[in-house]
Order: sequence, then C-alpha cells, then structure tokens
Amino acid sequence: MGDDGLKAVFLAQRPMLLRLLTARLGNRDDAEDALQDMWLRIDQLAEQPIAQPAAFLFRVAANLATDRRIAAGRRGNRDAGWMETQPGAEEVPDAERTLVARSEWHAVEETIAEMPERMATALRLFRLEHRPQRAIAEQLGITVSGVEKLLQRAYKKIQERLDSGGVDSPGEHRLDSERGSDRAG
Repeated sequence: MGDDGLKAVFLAQRPMLLRLLTARLGNRDDAEDALQDMWLRIDQLAEQPIAQPAAFLFRVAANLATDRRIAAGRRGNRDAGWMETQPGAEEVPDAERTLVARSEWHAVEETIAEMPERMATALRLFRLEHRPQRAIAEQLGITVSGVEKLLQRAYKKIQERLDSGGVDSPGEHRLDSERGSDRAG
C-alpha cells in the first residue's frame, strides 16, 4: 500500500486512533497533538508496502503514546529536581537583609582597604583567588606560618569592624512606630 493509501486508512481510522490516544495519554489535547505527529510521520514515510495498514497505524499510535508518557515522566522528574534546588521564599533575602548585607560588604571592603598591604594581599589571594597558603608565602617571601598569622589578623580586624557597629544593625533605621513596645515611654 502506498503513501496515499496509508493516509486514507489514517483518515478512516482517525476517530478510533483519537480514542486510543485519549485513553493512553489522559486528555484529548495531547491526543490531538499525537495525531498531528502521526500525520507528519505518515507524510514522511517512503513508498513502502504495508500489509496491514490499520494495525500499523494503531501500533504507531501506541508507541507514540508510550514515548509521550515516558517524556512527560522525565520532564516531571527534571522539573521536580529543578524545584528542589530552588531556594524557598524564606531563603530569598528580603529588602532589609539585602541592605544589611550590602552594608556589611561595604564595611569589609573598607576594612581591607585600611589593612597593611601585605595583610590585604594575603587575604585577597587566599579568599578571592583561592590560592594555597604555600603559594602566598612564596609570593610574599614569608613562611606559611606567617601567612596564617596575617590571615588570622585580617579576619580579626574584619570581625571587630562588624561587631563594633561599623555596620547598621537591622532594626537601627526603623521608625518608632515599627519598633513596637521596646520604645521608651
């Protein structure tokens, strides 16, 4: 049977194919899409004899439904995996936390700028460029122990700056009406 004959059988069997695909895929819209895919596949088939064209079309429909169910399952798993990796609403910083983080970062940058050059260099190489302490020691011409001491002092300076109020605390800029009962009376 030629390509035209297969198309004629498809058109004659379309209502039954639609029912089969609707049952297998769960809704009529997906079944209609699958029928459209079938039509395109039939259109691409070369002239080849098919002994039982109706059975062939039903097998194609069943295979197409199976392929679509598998693809939908994979898509669902992929989407679920993606959603698991996304931060929850509680993990996304609100405006206040964002402002505090920016203020803290600014204080850290100021503290690094005020550090002795060797200390600031060691900190940048270690924390930003992820260089090993041995390589930093070689570059600065000091021992690994010297690098460790520089880093400890740098961390201490940063922590002191953050603890001393070099950064605005979250409630520091709230209006009196937002502070609630902690207002003096």
